[in-house]
Amino acid sequence: MSPAMPTPLDVKLMQLTATVLLWAGLVAFLASAAWWTLRHPLFAIAGIAVQGDVAHNNAVTLRANVAPRLTGNFFTVDLAKAREAFEAVPWVRKAVVRREFPNRLRVQLQEHQAVALWGADGDARMVNNFGEVFEANPGDVEIDELPRLSGPAEQSAQVLAMYRALKPLFEALDLGVDRLALSARGSWQLELDTGAVVELGRGTHEEVTARAQRFAQTLSQVTSRYGRRPDALVSADLRHGDGFAVRLRGVGTTGADVARK
Repeated sequence: MSPAMPTPLDVKLMQLTATVLLWAGLVAFLASAAWWTLRHPLFAIAGIAVQGDVAHNNAVTLRANVAPRLTGNFFTVDLAKAREAFEAVPWVRKAVVRREFPNRLRVQLQEHQAVALWGADGDARMVNNFGEVFEANPGDVEIDELPRLSGPAEQSAQVLAMYRALKPLFEALDLGVDRLALSARGSWQLELDTGAVVELGRGTHEEVTARAQRFAQTLSQVTSRYGRRPDALVSADLRHGDGFAVRLRGVGTTGADVARK
């Protein structure tokens, strides 16, 4: 048997050229198909389904506000930008946006749950149940039922946590906490629903709440000594190291001897 003759160079070049042309044609076909797919009206965003919390935003309004900010079709729409567009709507805390073949988006919304007003009187900001400050129309909630908190914005969660710790201490005396403020220097002050102001002073969360608890447990004793109820409190200063000072309606007294441990 004679050995096989080597393939001539011109034949190899022709085979290589044919292979290259075949792959080039295939790539061109795929690119054309992809371009057709991306441009076909079938895949233009035709609807947005909204689910989740819509207590302050109905689905129609949400779609009307967000749709003009969306660009591209089912394949090219930027989901991150779509999420940002939904989260820019008042009351929306978080949005999860997903594609729904062939031409829709599905959005799951979580709204802010307002638990307090934030800042000075007239400020439009509020605090949600995560301790985050957000801005929305306070007229959308029953503001008379919300306390007003204030302090450095980055410490809003700390202020809310302190409010939640102090609230039951005074509720046991049939007193409500209307305001709680944290100064830039770290000093706490609260105002009761009777208008009484209590200076809580500085310290850790545990130190301040322990101080407030001792005061709340002692207040009934102090007021009853003068024939008063806890709601007769006008002001209190808990910044004394060995006790506290109080003012009652019609009575002036210092309660250091009572609060001293």
